[in-house]
Order: sequence, then structure tokens, then C-alpha cells
Amino acid sequence: MRTGRVLSLVLFVVAALVAGCTEESNPPEPTTGDWHGAIQIPGQPLDIGVTFVGDGTATIDIPMQGVQDEPLKDVRTDRAGVAFAIPDVQGDPAFKGSYDAGSDRITGDFTQFGQSYPLTLERGAVAQLARPQEPRPPFPYRSEDVSYTSGGITIAGTLTEPEGPGPFPAVLLITGSGPQDRNEELMHHKPFLLLADTLTRAGYAVLRTDDRGVGGTGGNLDQSNYADLSGDVAAGVRFLRARPDIDPARVGLLGHSEGGYLAPMVAAQPDSGVAFAILMAGPTVPGGDVLIEQTRALLAANGAPPEEIDKQVRETTEMVELLKKGDLEGAKALAKRNNAALPEDQRVPDNQAGAEITPYFAALIAYDPAPALSALRIPVLAFFGGKDLQVLATQNEPPARTLLAGDPDATVHVFPGLNHLMQPTQTGLPSEYTTIPTTIDPQVLTYVTDWLTKRFPPK
Repeated sequence: MRTGRVLSLVLFVVAALVAGCTEESNPPEPTTGDWHGAIQIPGQPLDIGVTFVGDGTATIDIPMQGVQDEPLKDVRTDRAGVAFAIPDVQGDPAFKGSYDAGSDRITGDFTQFGQSYPLTLERGAVAQLARPQEPRPPFPYRSEDVSYTSGGITIAGTLTEPEGPGPFPAVLLITGSGPQDRNEELMHHKPFLLLADTLTRAGYAVLRTDDRGVGGTGGNLDQSNYADLSGDVAAGVRFLRARPDIDPARVGLLGHSEGGYLAPMVAAQPDSGVAFAILMAGPTVPGGDVLIEQTRALLAANGAPPEEIDKQVRETTEMVELLKKGDLEGAKALAKRNNAALPEDQRVPDNQAGAEITPYFAALIAYDPAPALSALRIPVLAFFGGKDLQVLATQNEPPARTLLAGDPDATVHVFPGLNHLMQPTQTGLPSEYTTIPTTIDPQVLTYVTDWLTKRFPPK
């Protein structure tokens, strides 16, 4: 999955460790404003941007890690020196240096885990990463901000529609795990914005929404379960089918990662009104199994020694068993014990250990998609990336074929060489997501569009 919430946390920590992020203070003059430079990590310099604000605060951008406008702490900008630190990150990352009026530069050292790396900052914002596929206005279609209710909360999103009166076939996009906005923005990529643009240009209405607690949507994702989340999807289907510009007989779902759990869960319900389901890297085995295999694959791809892989897999398996029993407190206690056993410079603060263990995470770990997948009798497209290290094709593609065998129109496909986001990749590691300019491989966009138009032509 995306690994769900755990993956989001892992990505953030890895980003901070690899980057040794830098940001600065916001001084009186002359250092107020945007600065950029590269932390001189041997063999892999890391570009960062620091913005010093006139009120004594500062933020940092690390484009290669998807970090943007992260607040800094302990900011200092005066004639005696320039300093800042990054809060809540292992290794106590911090910068100390000084401003040189002659060169108009800030020079110093960035430190983390006791290691020191030179950093020189010059005026100007850090260059953002190229995203050539990101849709830019003007658009040849209509776009409308919409909202509707689900279980007492408001769901907010964007509905795009082709020009003309309709009624149009429609697709509701369902994000992966963790708190996602309507574009499913990750590492400066906006895959759902691209999918919405592609499908709307092909003649379909597309609805994409913010997750609970994100953007304009209410509620608290951490305290939600799968009944809540599937209810949100069902509310979106009802919203679309009630509109006069939408064909109520041709409303379908496209779920990415964890969205590939929720789409079949809703579509398999009696009288769901769902006409088709497209599952993009959607898991087909229980969430705990996905997490265990993901742990093994990511550690191996990162070159961890076998004994470390075995240790981490044992700990993950123990955590999964507790969560499958509904023992959240036991799982949190285990996380704290595992954290305490780490070397001091690798521990997170004790009050953060186990923070990812929430009712939502427990629901993801315990969910078994087999009953919903086997019950589907609508057109289904399930596809995977051959180099996906989060939802491995080797683990999930065979069950997809078995569970969908009773569906008269089910297509299962693997795209060789693609990762969890359907990007062309060398390793499949999440650390590559930001470095790859492609948001979704064009062959995937073409395959999905062709599959859909053959079954539900726009006109």
C-alpha cells in the first residue's frame, strides 16, 4: 500500500536522515529572504532552500525529499552567527554558521548524528524539480469545487467535466494510505491531478477529494476505521449519481494502493451503484502481510544485512499480530520497547514511539480484501508495477487472478520496470520517487484510458 501511514513516516525519517536538511534563521537584515545551497554530503550533495522571515522564524525546502516549507527551530540570525535546527528528526540535525557581508553568503556546517558537512547558502530560492506531466491551465474542460456529507462530516473535492451538456460517465478517485490531498500529492508529484486531467480530456467526469482531516474535508483520519472510509467512498458515488450531468449507470472507482482495498469493498456492496473498478497497485492480501513483505523488500533493496532484515521482519510480524487482535496498547508498548533498544542516536523521542499506531492503522493492517474481490461481477482492471517494493507484484498479482476468476470481465496486468507510483524506476525504492521526473508512465495512462473507453465509451 502506500505503506499506509507507516510508509509516510518512514519516508519522512529517511528523507531527513539522508538529506541532513538545512534551514536557517530569519534574521533582521540582511539575511531575511530566500537562500539556497547544497549540503556537501560526500558523493551526494543535497540541495536545500531556507527562507528567513522578518519575525525571527524560518522554513526549509528539500525538493529531492518532497520537503516544503517545514518550520525550523532555534533560529538565530545576527552579527554573531546564523543557526537553526530541524525539530522532531533523529540525529538532532542543525546548522551553525555566519553571514559574510563581503561575499553576501552564509557559510557554516550542517551536523546530524555527530557528522558534519559544509554548507554555503546564496541568495535566491532553491530550484524546484521538473514535473513535465503536471497539467497547467488553461484546461479544455470545466473544473468545479464541490462538497457533500458523509457520516456527519463534509467531504471536499474537485469535479472536472468535459465541455458539453452530458450526461457523462464518471470516475471517483480513491487515494492511498495516510493523509492525502485531492491530488494525492507525494514528493512534488500530483498523480491524481494527472489522472483527472487525462480521463477528463478523454471524455469522463472525474471526482477527486481530500482525505479526512486534509484540506477542506472534516474528520480525523487516525480515528477512522474502514466502515468510515468506505462510507466516504459510497457517499461520493451517491453524490455523482444524483447529478443531472452524470450518467448514474456509468459511475466507477479508481483506487490507488489502499484505495485498491476500498474500491472493491464499496463496489461489492449490494446496490452500490458502482459500474466498474480500476485498481492501481491495490493489495490483494491482508494488510499485515503487505507490511511484512514490504519491510523485507525495502530493507533488502537498501542493502541491509540478512540479520537486520530478519530482526525487523520479526518485529513487524509481532506488531501485526497484536494489531490483528485489536491490541493497540500492546502494539504501542512494543514500539516503545523496540525504540528503547536502538542505539541512542537512532531513537525517536519516547513520546513519538508508537505514534503511528492508531485505529486507522490497525484497520489497514487487519483488513482482508479477499471476500470483496471474489464478490465482484463488474468490469475490473487490476494492475501492478513490476518493481513496486510497497505492494509487490510477486505477492499480489497471483491472488488477484485467483480472486477475480469468477468475474466475467476482469483484467490483471503487470507493467515491468514500474514502481508503486507507476513511474519508470531503476530500483523501485521510495527514495527514487522524487528524483524521477515522470509522474505516471504514459503507457499506464494509455492502457487505463483504452480499457475504460472500450467498456464505457464517453458518448
